[in-house]
Amino acid sequence: MALITGTLWEEVALRRARAAADPDAPPRAVALPLGWDAEAAAALAALAPGQGPVALPRLAEGWIARVTRTGQKSGIVDAAGAARLAEELRGLLLARRGAPGAEVWRGEGSKADPRFVLNLPAFLEPGGGFDLEGYAEACALGVRALDALGGAKASRLRLGFADLAGLLAALGLAYDSKEARATAGAIAALTRGAAEAESGRIAARLGAREPVALLWPAPPAETPVPGLAAAARAALDAAATSPGLRHQGLLALALPDAVEALLGAETGGIAPAAGSTRAVLTEGGELAEVPTRAALLIARDHAARAGALLASVPERARAAMREAVAPFLHAVPPAPVALPAPAQAVPKPQPMLRRHAGTTLHVTVGGHRVALRTAEDAAGKLLEIAFTLSKEGAAYRSLMDGFAQSVSLGLQNGVPLADYVEAFAYTRFGPAGLVEGDPAIPRATSVLDWAFRRLALDYLGRRDLPQPSEEDCLPDSPGTAAQQAPLLPLDLPPQPAPGREAAAASPRGRRRTLRLVG
Repeated sequence: MALITGTLWEEVALRRARAAADPDAPPRAVALPLGWDAEAAAALAALAPGQGPVALPRLAEGWIARVTRTGQKSGIVDAAGAARLAEELRGLLLARRGAPGAEVWRGEGSKADPRFVLNLPAFLEPGGGFDLEGYAEACALGVRALDALGGAKASRLRLGFADLAGLLAALGLAYDSKEARATAGAIAALTRGAAEAESGRIAARLGAREPVALLWPAPPAETPVPGLAAAARAALDAAATSPGLRHQGLLALALPDAVEALLGAETGGIAPAAGSTRAVLTEGGELAEVPTRAALLIARDHAARAGALLASVPERARAAMREAVAPFLHAVPPAPVALPAPAQAVPKPQPMLRRHAGTTLHVTVGGHRVALRTAEDAAGKLLEIAFTLSKEGAAYRSLMDGFAQSVSLGLQNGVPLADYVEAFAYTRFGPAGLVEGDPAIPRATSVLDWAFRRLALDYLGRRDLPQPSEEDCLPDSPGTAAQQAPLLPLDLPPQPAPGREAAAASPRGRRRTLRLVG
């Protein structure tokens, strides 16, 4: 109680929930503000070390105390300034506008450079504007917090923003548009100007270590957001009046972690929106489609344009967005790990036309839980597949999502399912081995092997595909010297004998020459 007495926490009503960061992890008791959703509860569980109960106020006060303690020790703030800094950080977090990265919450600041992320949609105003003053103050607050965490010794800080796609959706701007790029560039310019102005103020107290840049990249002269272009120009001009800077670099975007989910940011940095729906696991372990936050933001003011605003974008559009913000960053934006989901209509109250939402199959492949969801048209033709994986990392899950989306697009544009079965049955990579939950397929050489042989059974009536042997399903050993060494030169594969070409091209013929997919 001593941690929250006399602070903003006293005004916050909390609710209790049970959540886990991983589907296979035991649920933990968590306490978080009333209006925060299930994704925030799971993120809170992921941010707290250990397996016991966790409450947002106590967990947050851990890193807030480190910020103020090191800030006072390094001379960044005095006792009164430390109290103000702590209350400002509480307010920013409770508004879900900003917070430090997961490494700070877990007390791992010494193992990795800490970062501070700002959730752009949280700065939207009811009338459709953007809280420019509040955002500039949040940028300065993030710089002070990061500098304090580093004991005023770090020459480079990592301040960044998240969910540009959600902000653009709420403003009714298509990601692949000149107006969206101008808005993103102005946001980046405002962030840099506000951050460097704060670095200059710190330098005035502790001493400058870097000169001020006199030649700035020109920010966009006009944006659809009222006042944004002028605020960006003013922030850069204010930074230029500093006698010097304390830091060599300040603004850097990063791949998202659990903090973005805690704040309600749906995408990291400048990544485009991930479509209009997303699959979530219900408390009963079933997959359900729910609207993305971007779709909900669009539904408020731009429902008629939902299809255009949430359309998937080509790599050209991503590159153009990177070029729009790069001049104002101190580090290159990270590349996305997967393409966004294909655009769909914003979900309506009635069920979508897919034979009662298709089928969801749950199995275990090599000890890893896997869910395969299928969607069909009114005639029962397969239109879409999706995977839910329990134990795999974020990069692996993203790659599988992108793969499933690519297959779905092919199915919807006339690629025969049989072609996919021929291409991906018996592909070999972990997890592999015993399949539990599917009596027709006792073993699989990979998740894709099980999935496409299952689809061949259900939709093509294929019962001629042989089961792989236990030897075929033995796990590989990634990271060995043999695998890291160059694999060339390779012998050409043996040519099939005349009359056996068709057999060699079939899954049965490839069963003994399984391909390694990595």
